[in-house]
Amino acid sequence: MDCDPDQEPLKFIDAYSVDVVLLDIDYPISRGLELGRGITRHYPNTRVIMLSSYFNDEELFETIKTGAAAYIDKRTSTEDLVSTIRRASRGEYPINDSIIARPAIAERVLRQFQEMASMGLVKEKLAAPLTHREIQILSYIANGSTNKQVAHVLGISEQTIKNHVSAILRKLNANDRAHAVALAIRNQWVSVHER
Repeated sequence: MDCDPDQEPLKFIDAYSVDVVLLDIDYPISRGLELGRGITRHYPNTRVIMLSSYFNDEELFETIKTGAAAYIDKRTSTEDLVSTIRRASRGEYPINDSIIARPAIAERVLRQFQEMASMGLVKEKLAAPLTHREIQILSYIANGSTNKQVAHVLGISEQTIKNHVSAILRKLNANDRAHAVALAIRNQWVSVHER
């Protein structure tokens, strides 16, 4: 059975709770943007830094749409690369510096956002969808399992479970695990089994 090579990085991120990913925009044959979009959608705690050989306005605009934290030239200095990685790992978005430095891109982003808003595509409160893994973990929690028990059953570290729980709470805007479980049951994402 052949394995989809685009799934390998996602499996690695899932298994090791990666904080920051450096991703070549041309990974392998212009697939970097697509992979970056997948990472930011499924692993919102993982920051994506897109590296480019061309570093132009069109790539910057497409990179912004992926949700990447940064867009940098591959020829950047080691100091700038390390600084960008550190900033992204602290939750900053160095890509904002790139947007500010290019007013035409800032205007284009604003125009697209306004068009989406006028078509009703922008909701007041955007919530990222839960990943399959997050729903699976939430289901175990709803049925009374501890982080340690879930980690054992799924064969991943307890820290990875904690990271997933943090992402679940943030995505659901839940105050705690009980609140997240209540929301999940109400929306029928999980079911509680009788013991």
